[in-house]
Amino acid sequence: MQGLGLSVPTLIAQVVTFLILFLLLRLFAYKPLLRMLDERSKKVKDSIEETERIREQAAKADEESRKRIDGAIKEGQELVNRATRAADELRQQAQQKAQEEAQNLIGRARDEIHRERDEAVGALRKEFADLTITAAEKVIDRSLDRQAHRDIIDKVLDEAKTLKRE
Repeated sequence: MQGLGLSVPTLIAQVVTFLILFLLLRLFAYKPLLRMLDERSKKVKDSIEETERIREQAAKADEESRKRIDGAIKEGQELVNRATRAADELRQQAQQKAQEEAQNLIGRARDEIHRERDEAVGALRKEFADLTITAAEKVIDRSLDRQAHRDIIDKVLDEAKTLKRE
C-alpha cells in the first residue's frame, strides 16, 4: 500500500474519523435535516390540500351563486309573467265593465225612448180625441159628452193598433 502512497495507520485514522464524523452528522445533522424536510414536505402537502379544498369551496360557491342567479332570473321572469297576466285580466275586466255599462246605457236609453214615445203617443191621442170631438161638435153643432166620446175614440185607436200589429 505504500507503493500506492497510502499508509495503513493514516487510512485507519481517516476511516475512523470518517465513521465518527458520519455518526455525528447522522445524529446531529441528518436526522434534524430529514425531520425538517419531512415537516416542510408535510407543510407543502397540507398547503396543496388546503388550496384544493379552497378551490373546491370556490367552485361550490360559484355554482351556488349561479344557481341563485338563475333562481332570481326565473323568479323575476315569473313576476313579470304574473304582472302581465294581472294587467291582461284588469284590461279584460275593464273592457267587460265598459261593455256592461254601455249595454246598461243603451237599455236605459231604449227605456227612455219607449217612455217618451208612449207619452208622445198618449198626448197625440188626447189631442186627436179633442180635435175629433171639437170637429164633431162643429159638424153636429151641439155639445157632446167629451168623456164618453174620448173613451170611444181611445177604444177605436186601441183596436186599430192591435189590427195593425197583426
